[in-house]
Amino acid sequence: MSSPASPGWERLRVEAQAARLLDLLPAEGDLVLVGHSASCSVVVEAARHTGVVRGLVLVGPTTDPAAATWPRMVVQWLRTASHERLWEVGVLTPQYRSTGLASMVRGMDQMRRYRTDVGVIQPSPPTRIIRGAYDRIASERWCADLAEASAASVTVVPGAGHMVPLTHPQAVVDAVHSLADPVPPAR
Repeated sequence: MSSPASPGWERLRVEAQAARLLDLLPAEGDLVLVGHSASCSVVVEAARHTGVVRGLVLVGPTTDPAAATWPRMVVQWLRTASHERLWEVGVLTPQYRSTGLASMVRGMDQMRRYRTDVGVIQPSPPTRIIRGAYDRIASERWCADLAEASAASVTVVPGAGHMVPLTHPQAVVDAVHSLADPVPPAR
């Protein structure tokens, strides 16, 4: 395994991933960036460095600073996994297999160090937070803290775990539309 200072680790840092995302975004426009789980920190960091983001949708955001240790993250995952649907295994397994366990661990190790709660305090575009009612990774308290830091609203999806984009995609679509639809001018 590479050391934390090696190029393999560096490219997995949230700031490096956000820089790659920014390279793909247009120079002008009004975008809504959507992040799920560990990618929430990437879209938060990217939004801090561009003026083209109109809004953020954070679905099951990670990582609660109070739960950023490996043992706590594993416990959260186990407490959440029992509420996921069995059919998700068939969807997620090929993705996890192609990424590889070592890469996933290195990536999560970098993600857990990023303070999403601090990132959203910066002048942040309007933000929507979505969490499943049974999501222990994006706990109720953590999402409330994030919402308070960013003046965001929180939507709790009944019956859902962490994989809301797979199990309840309409909740994500609705959040995007709430930010993307033009607001009529005030008179």
